[in-house]
Formats: sequence, C-alpha cells, structure tokens
Amino acid sequence: MADLDVVQESGPVAVLREWARGGGPLAVRARVVLLAIEGLRDAEIARRLGVSRQTVGTWRHRWQSAGLAGLEQRPRTGRPATVDEAEVVARALLAPGGSGASRAIARELGLSHATVASIRRRWAVGGDITRGPRVPARPPLPGADIWVMGVYVDDRRAVLLAGTRPDVPPSAAVATVLGEDVLSGLAGAMDALHPGGSPSGGTHPDGTPADPHHLDGTLPDGPRTGADRDPELAGYLAEATAHHPDIALHAVTLWDSAPADSASADSASADAVPAGAAIGGVTSHRLPANASWRSFLRAMAALDSTSHPESSRRVYLDLVAELGRGGTPVRWLRESVAGHLRSSVAVPPAQAAPSAAPSTSKAAATAAPSSAAAPAEPIASSGVNQIDLGSFNECVVIESVRLSGTITRGEIAHRTGLTQQSVSRIARSLIDRGILVEDAQRRATSGKPRTPVRLCGTAAHALGLHIDPEVLTAVVIDLDGAIVCTCTRPVGAEGDPTEFVAQVVALGREALEKAQGSVPEEGFLGIGVAVPGPVDIASGTVLGPPLLSAWNDIPLLYLLKDHFPCPVIIEKDSLAAAAGERWIGRDRRARDFAYLYLGTGVGSGLYLNGDLYRGVSANAGEFGQLCAISLGRTGPDGRPEMVPECNPPGSVPEFAARHGFPASGAAAGSTAAYREVGRAAAAGDAAATAALREVAGAVGRGALGLVDLLDIDLIVLGGPFFTEDTAGFYLDEIHRVVNDFPTARRLRRVEVEPSVLSAEAAAVGAASTIFHATFTPRLRTRARA
Repeated sequence: MADLDVVQESGPVAVLREWARGGGPLAVRARVVLLAIEGLRDAEIARRLGVSRQTVGTWRHRWQSAGLAGLEQRPRTGRPATVDEAEVVARALLAPGGSGASRAIARELGLSHATVASIRRRWAVGGDITRGPRVPARPPLPGADIWVMGVYVDDRRAVLLAGTRPDVPPSAAVATVLGEDVLSGLAGAMDALHPGGSPSGGTHPDGTPADPHHLDGTLPDGPRTGADRDPELAGYLAEATAHHPDIALHAVTLWDSAPADSASADSASADAVPAGAAIGGVTSHRLPANASWRSFLRAMAALDSTSHPESSRRVYLDLVAELGRGGTPVRWLRESVAGHLRSSVAVPPAQAAPSAAPSTSKAAATAAPSSAAAPAEPIASSGVNQIDLGSFNECVVIESVRLSGTITRGEIAHRTGLTQQSVSRIARSLIDRGILVEDAQRRATSGKPRTPVRLCGTAAHALGLHIDPEVLTAVVIDLDGAIVCTCTRPVGAEGDPTEFVAQVVALGREALEKAQGSVPEEGFLGIGVAVPGPVDIASGTVLGPPLLSAWNDIPLLYLLKDHFPCPVIIEKDSLAAAAGERWIGRDRRARDFAYLYLGTGVGSGLYLNGDLYRGVSANAGEFGQLCAISLGRTGPDGRPEMVPECNPPGSVPEFAARHGFPASGAAAGSTAAYREVGRAAAAGDAAATAALREVAGAVGRGALGLVDLLDIDLIVLGGPFFTEDTAGFYLDEIHRVVNDFPTARRLRRVEVEPSVLSAEAAAVGAASTIFHATFTPRLRTRARA
C-alpha cells in the first residue's frame, strides 16, 4: 500500500509527474495525487484543478489502495471500451417490433441507455425524429434521403457508393424488408474479399479494428482512394455517374489495406484525394469516427431499405451474388433508380391520368390498397380518390355481403360473430357512403320484414392491365366484377422495353377514356398490373421473364407511376388471376383452390387460408418448374428444363403436326395456329385431339404435385388459351390425373372447374387485386425483419 507521506521521487512519483505533463484523464488523476502528496486538502485540490471534491476523494483512495494501477483506465464491467455507433443504428432500424427501443439495444450491446439514445440523436434515427437520418461520415453525407448505389472492391481497397438528394425531404419509413440472413451474407462476402488482416493491424472477432484509435479502419492520413491515378476505380466512378445522373453520389472508403511504410502507400498518400473532394462528380468521404466498415455497411443498408421499398432483399441478394463470384475488382452498380426518384415529383398536368376520376378535397388514405405505396403529396392533389373504409369490422361486413350476394343484417351478424347493433351501425355507414344498397324487403315468419343489403357495383372501379408477350389487355371493372370496357393491342416480345411501356400507358389511357362516362369521380380506386414472373413486388421490377427476353430489371411500377397519379399494384399474372377468381367467384370460390393460368406459359395462383399465398418474394406458383420435376426433365446439372407443354400456343400446334395434322398458313407457335388445332380437336380430328391430350396430361402431372403437396380439392382452369374448343380436353385429362394418382385419393375427390373469369382473366384479376387489397379484412401484414 502506498503512503502519501513516504514516496521516493525516483519511484511512482516520477511516473506521476510524467503523466501530469501529458494530457487526458491520466494527467488529472496524477495532478490530484501529486497535490495530495504536497499536503493540500481535497477542497483546495478541487479548486485548483476545477474538478469536484468527490473526484479528488475517489482518486486519493484509488492511489492509497492500489497505487499506480488504481489510477490507470479500467473499463467498466460489461461495457465495451469503444462504442460502434453504426452497429447501434443498424440494430435500431432493423430490429423487429419494439426491440428497436434504446433500452432494448442497450441491454443487448452492453451499453447505457443514455449512450444509445445519444447515438440515435446524432444519426437522427428514431420514432420522434422527423428531419430524417444524418450520416456522420467525414464529411457528413448531405441530405436525409439516402440510397446505396454501388460497391467497388479491388485487391487493396473497398468503396461504398452512396446516393443522396439534399433538397428532398426524407422518405416515410416502410416495413423492413431485409433480414439478418441477407446482412450476414453481405458481410461474409465482403470478408472473403478483404485482404488478410485488418486495415489497421488486425480485427477483433466482431469485425471492429483492433486499434481503437482507428475504428474506421483507415490509416491516419485519410482514405487512400487515389482515384485520379487509379484507372480502374476512376472508370467505375465515371460509369456510376453516367448510370445514376439524377442523384448526388458519394464514395465512402470502407478500407484501404496498403501498409503505411510501403512504396505503394507512399504513392497512394501522394495521390490521395482529401475527404470531401470531388472525383469526377463523386464526393470522397471517410467512415464515421466511431464505426467499423462492417457495421457501417449494415447501417447504410438498413437506412436504404427502411426508407425505400424498392431497395428490397433482391437488390442486396444481387450484391451478395456479385461479391461471391470471386476475384477482383468488383464493380457492382444497382439498376437505375431514375424512375423511383421521379415518382416523388409532381406529375405535370399533361402526364396526369385522364379525368375518369378527378380527385376531391376529401382524403381517404385508410382505403388505399395495402400493397400499393401512397402517392406523394403533390400527386394526391391531382390524382384519384379512394373510398374511406375505416375499420377492420367494416371489411368483415363487406366480405360477408360480397360472398353472399344479398344478405340481411341478422345473417351478417350470425356469420361474422358481430353483434346485431355493430352490424346495423356499420351497414348504415356503408349505405350512407354508397358502398351498400338495400334490396326489397323480405317477409319474415315473425316480426317485422327484413331488408337485405348488397354491394353497389358502381361504388368503386379499377383498371386492370395485363402484359403478355403477344398481347396487351386493359379492362375497367366495377365492384361486382362487371367489365365496363376492354381494350387490347398486339405486341412483340422482342420490342424495346421503353416503347413497350409507352404502349402499356397508351392502352391504359385509352381504357380510362372509354370508361369515363361510367366511372364516378370518387369511385376510382387504382390500377392493377399483371405481369409474367419473376417480379420483385417490393420495387415493382420485372426481372427478365423467360418469354420476354428484352425485359431485364425494368422498374415498371415507377415508370407507370410517372403517368398514372394513383395507387398502382403490380402482381404476377397467375396470382392476379387467382385474386380475380376469388373476388368474382364469390361463394363458389370461398375455399382453398389452385388456379392454373393457361397463357403464353402456364402459371399457378394459390388461394389458401382465406388469402392469396404469395410466398416470401411474392413469386409463388412457378408451375413450369413443378411440371419439369414431375416429368423427370432435368438437365445434366440437375436444373429443371423448360417444358414445352407449359407453352400451349407453341406446343399444341407442334405436337399436332408430329401426329400428322396438316400444316396451315398460320405461323408456327402463333395464337392463330393454336386456335386452328383447337377447332379441329373439337370437330373430332385425331391428331389435334392427341396433341391437346398430351399437353393436358403434362399440365395434369404438375397439378398432381400441387394436390399432393397442399391437400386441396379444387383446381380452377382459365386464361386466354383455355378456350371453348379446348376446355373439355384440359378438364377431362387433368381431372383424371389428379384423381387417379394422388397418394390420398381414397380420402378426397378433386374438382376441376373452368374459371368464372373471361378470356381476359389476368387483366380482370389485376383490377380485382385493387379491390382485394382494399376490402379484404386482414389483422396483420407480412414483413421481413
């Protein structure tokens, strides 16, 4: 134990005087002890040093009990020596439910609640902060609307390319679409490309640099981008500027592994671009002072995905796949977001939708389709209006009325479990708003006559667009599913996507103009678009459908929003057809079923447990893969092959010719050739009949897989190539397969029925997805966390 009165100058006191000449906390502690050795009282020491008497007493006692060791820095038990601010931000944004609260994060990371709250304020993330996030890179990223635009990695450095729009207000928060699996995969892929060791001399297991003074992973003299002398990086930044001209770009150096004493490091230092300098229009930045590259990457992905639904899992899975290809340099750039950026800008009057449904002064956001993004404020003033539904119970009542057609209030109460008083109140409100109408009274055996209610078909309308490789279809339907008008336009699958979208817009406007006199101003709900899969629903991007070779990552949703200032929903065509079957089929489709859509390709839509089953990525129902596996048609690498039977207009004429059907003037694989074979089969031609049965049998094998997997007892057939001439062959053959071959065939009989929809099944279904999203009662929404 040290004694304040007996200390030799050559021992601990010499160390204390050395500490006192330095700076920081150790200097204050050393001066406290040295003054105490001189005999000064605690009050005098506190006055001289400008500290509290409690502080003086603490360090006197530490000196007396432990000597020099008692004065040295000792981390608090359970608290990290350094705080990675970006990790706090990432957890706050990506945490599911209420686990993103500051206290929950503090417990998980071993920090104080005050520290976590301070970090959230510094980054401007949190429930009560409205000005939007602020990324404290060096220098800070300007603006609150932040996107992840690209990643560059070579054998020495890694650069994250961020995009900002300083003059745009922050986007409203959306449901989290990224999961920990995606972020872990991203970090793992970056780790695999990291040159051995830490940029600052080794990393901890959690990925933070071993040197706490260089937590950002950069060398003390700043990021060594050297872009002005590095043609590879300079070329990447130039390409990024050309690819993303509508957004300000910022290059944030994640790491630079050049050793400080190497010749290359000296060269890089000489060529380094100071933080904040512009490199070909791209501003250079260093990481925040208290953030590792790994946590910063997680935080930026979280800021992007929670602000922009188009920054979906698919975008980051594409990045992980690009990083995982191996080798450097990696030059990943996301697809252009120009359409997404324009969607938040007011649409000029010349681009506004036709006046089929001009807006009114009353906002009705609660009735907006749940899967459609609400338009920005400037658009809402010139767009269309939606019906204000209000509560979940109102949707329950509407669903009960829709399924029954005509029903009394007492029957609604019995079927829904609501009280008679609640049903009467809700029905009166819906009648006042024109959604329900009363029918003629029914005489009762006792009591007063009953007055049934039904949906008012003209209370709401929607436009449905179906994009097919051969034909575009647009329909306007009312709430009962009645078609108000139909427009079609032939197209070619090889056309330029820009021209293709222009034709879709023109056809939609034509349909709205034709329906203008039949659609009330306040009753137009929005536009549903059915497209061949796969499709990224979150971003509205069509991802290269097999029969639309010219389409590759087309942001269709945002391109359409440029022209139609109203809610727009994009749905896979087979799922849209299933939604339409459920909505228009009413009580005939009030159970689980699978819809087989026979178009230019065969797809399936599943209606299970009272709702469409979309799957994790909203691409459930890839029927061709199921058929290929059922038929045992796989390539040498095990990949399921493209099954020709799942393209009826192409396979039916080909198979008929193989069976001896005479050639005609119709082009091979065309709709005309298919219909010719269908007419011949209906007339009894053996070759045409054999061809149709062969195709129907292959489709039936895929349907058998659905029946066995899902244990369903209803298959619905529809689509443009389920024609009157061919329907009987498909129904008979598929009915035979799904009832003769299932494992549980002794326990159920599977019904195979024609669709209640017309040949425009997908377009009608697309329009009905607006009704389905607006009126179908739901207690929860699906979100990835």
